[in-house]
Amino acid sequence: MGEGDDSSPSDTMRERAAGSGWRLWVLMRLDRYVLAGVILLAIFASLVLLSVAGPSPFRALVEDADALQTLFGSMIGPIITGVTLVVTIGQLVLSQELGAIGDQRERMQASMEFRRDVEDLGSFGVSPPEPAAFLRELVAAIEDSAERLRETTADEREEEVRERIDEYVADLDEHAETVRADVEDAQFGTFDVIWNVLSFNYSWKIFEARQIADEHRDALSEEATEAIDEVIEALTFFGPAREHFKTLYYQWELINLTRALLYAAVPALVVVAGMVMYVDADAVTGATLGVDNLVWLASAAFTVSLAPFVILLAYVLRIVTVAKRTLAMGPFILRETERDADSDV
Repeated sequence: MGEGDDSSPSDTMRERAAGSGWRLWVLMRLDRYVLAGVILLAIFASLVLLSVAGPSPFRALVEDADALQTLFGSMIGPIITGVTLVVTIGQLVLSQELGAIGDQRERMQASMEFRRDVEDLGSFGVSPPEPAAFLRELVAAIEDSAERLRETTADEREEEVRERIDEYVADLDEHAETVRADVEDAQFGTFDVIWNVLSFNYSWKIFEARQIADEHRDALSEEATEAIDEVIEALTFFGPAREHFKTLYYQWELINLTRALLYAAVPALVVVAGMVMYVDADAVTGATLGVDNLVWLASAAFTVSLAPFVILLAYVLRIVTVAKRTLAMGPFILRETERDADSDV
């Protein structure tokens, strides 16, 4: 803003990713099952290529060292242990939803109090129950408070103050309107709601508002100072709302992850047991596309046995990426900005 405007971070998360937009898309936007499928396909292709380029024929290894039984026999324990561990962690996290009626009542009262505070801030009456609609109305309330700030400071004597506030309000309105439009058709349970919530860099806007109030406190009227405080208060509501919906999203994803692992574990165990019990060097003969059919079978079976782990990897990659980008709540920015290299700011 003003002299420090060059240090302002970009409004969208993709722009703030500093040239790694494709990586951010893979980590957060790409469907988890598609990502898991791509990883499994890469593993399968790598195993087949290694058999072609390998110094020893795979069939000879199976005949001499009983490699199939050794390889697949060692997979049974990790599959069962891994799935059991994830399910246990899921149950532990979900157990936090259980509690005495007094605890549940306190949670209900806190939720209703927050809703009333947001409704007092805005002019939309009763706040909607859907997460996406609630966030849209909250962002609209932030826009309204910013517009009141612009109207309050329209008659400020110093032109520099008016211009800086007009610039701040215009930037906030533009970003807020983008977020409201993007979240309009988003449905909770998909990643769209969380993605658009993460794109709203409210922390920087709180900092800018406080910086304006501090640098121009002698020039601002009492009404203008109160209007800035109202904008800051409106922005501070966004932090708890984001954290609340992020927590709900984590629980939602954990349920989906647990269910997906249970679905993937049974076929993986069947395939592994089948390879150990019924397949040896004499069970499969011939070649396809110049590759021994035993290699095709063993590579496919091993890829299926890795499915639970790869699904876990795909989900955890997005969860930890969201967690990293939302570690600080409020007026703290953990990522690097141009301010880090600007000694004058």
